[in-house]
Amino acid sequence: MPANLYETLGVPKNASADELKKAYRKLARQYHPDRNPGDASAEERFKEVQNAYDVLSEPEKRKQYDTFGSTNGRRGGNPGDFNVGGNFNVGDLGDLGDLFGGLFNRGRAGRDTRGQRGADLEVQVNLSFEDSLRGIETRIPVEVETACRECNGSGAKPGTAPAMCPECKGRGVKSENQGLFALSQPCPRCRGNGTVIEDPCPKCLGLGRERRTKRYTVKIPAGVRDGTRIKLKGKGETGLGGGPAGDLHVVTRVARSPLYERRGSDLVIDVPVTYAEAALGATVDVPTPDGPISLKVAPGSQDGKLLRVAGRGAPRLNGAGRGDLLARVRLTVPQKLTKAEREALEQLQKVSRENPRERLFA
Repeated sequence: MPANLYETLGVPKNASADELKKAYRKLARQYHPDRNPGDASAEERFKEVQNAYDVLSEPEKRKQYDTFGSTNGRRGGNPGDFNVGGNFNVGDLGDLGDLFGGLFNRGRAGRDTRGQRGADLEVQVNLSFEDSLRGIETRIPVEVETACRECNGSGAKPGTAPAMCPECKGRGVKSENQGLFALSQPCPRCRGNGTVIEDPCPKCLGLGRERRTKRYTVKIPAGVRDGTRIKLKGKGETGLGGGPAGDLHVVTRVARSPLYERRGSDLVIDVPVTYAEAALGATVDVPTPDGPISLKVAPGSQDGKLLRVAGRGAPRLNGAGRGDLLARVRLTVPQKLTKAEREALEQLQKVSRENPRERLFA
């Protein structure tokens, strides 16, 4: 067993309030009885963590503990029994209620009745490059956990209902006297629900929930990229105890284009040109997402030169127009020459005044 409350939470003695809360939340999730049904050691660890945080999270109690409650200054007992100035109930679930939502909150008198928000879900949708530019509407299957249709989420066999827990009398917690203070913990019989199911639903086995596949219609806006996230509010897992549903995040996976390279909202395309076209200038046809256009290549264009065509790129997601098309000149060299082509090039070589390697020796 840890020697003191700080070791229980795994934090140094000078830990800040935020560090205490972060450590507490992590350990509470790990050892919560609902996640470890039937595990007595996890339940005991959960009580230790909860008690340690109740003491250290309040400045006055922490100050008194630092002064009198360390293992060096105590007269027996264990760190989980620390008490300051009378009784305090470590079963107060104010902070833990925020962490686990409506886990213990079933509308019982004097208890917080907020439900637990459902989990968020994430699915991927595959798109062709062309569909990513024009946008589409598609239906996607999503596996979600919903209330059982057989028992309407009660967990009890149709025709029956959950009964009040005989151990905690519907409170969801049990109190134990620990000398000078009372320790409250989730009821081991009902695990904090306040009710027990004597005759469980045969379909969900008493869980009250089942997994189903739902189909949602999703509008994919024009201009999405690979990895764009689209949130559908309230389409995630159903909440517990009347809590709101989570959200559904749709992630787009866009196939590569054989023609275009995407740079933000701009599209880059390689345009092959012959030596003669680059040297003398030419008008060439270039494909765009909206159809081919004619593009002028200026005389003397070098390999790699970018020619910008405004407004022919990808749509911008914020609705502010479109990007540009960048046509990149790519000089092509023929692998085989006809006799006439060879003679023409040899004649050009004889009359050419250009020495492209001259600057290497300057």
